[in-house]
Parts: sequence; C-alpha cells; structure tokens
Amino acid sequence: MTFTNDKAIYIQMADRLCDEILAGKYKDDDRIPSVREYAVLLEVNTNTAVKAYDELARANIIYNKRGLGYFVSPGAKEQILDERRRDFIDNKLPELFRQMQLLGITLEDVKETYAAQL
Repeated sequence: MTFTNDKAIYIQMADRLCDEILAGKYKDDDRIPSVREYAVLLEVNTNTAVKAYDELARANIIYNKRGLGYFVSPGAKEQILDERRRDFIDNKLPELFRQMQLLGITLEDVKETYAAQL
C-alpha cells in the first residue's frame, strides 16, 4: 500500500480495511487478519496497526474475541456507508460545487460524464 501525507498512516490503514469491508472481502462476523499479519502485509510497524485496529474497535467496526482475533462487527458495512456518505455530503460536495461554479461545469455536464462512465 502506498501511503499519502494527508492523513496519519493508521487512519489510512483503517480506511483500507473499511474499503475491504465495503467491497465484500469481509462480511459480518468474518475474521480479519491479525494485527501482525496486517502490519506485515502493509509493511508498517505493528504499533501502527494496533492503533488502526483500536480506532476501528472504538468505532464498533470490528470487535475482538480474546484469543481468536478480530472480527467484523454486525452492521459494520452499513455503518461505514452511512459515515462515508455523510462525510461526502458535508465535506467533499461543497468543494466540488465551488469548483464546478468556478469552472462553469453544469449538473448536466456531470450527468453526461457520469452516464458515459457507466
């Protein structure tokens, strides 16, 4: 995984795991890679992976079964979708609309481009 400088690495790791849940790689109550496995996979320090897992556990996206590892919490996919939709509407759309206005891009232009992508 290539990390960017705009967010902490542990947040990017948590986002990646959420992406994998959204993509269906992990479903409700599926076991996810151990902290060590994920750290090795992404070539990061184990402590960084611990922070990512702790963040996801606090958000109730994953849960720990002592001695067995971490698992996807029931309803995690819907929770992630809700949070990301809210973030998109509240934080990304206003900037998108501002840029559209500055560049003279209409909603019809966006609709046509979107339809062409499908």
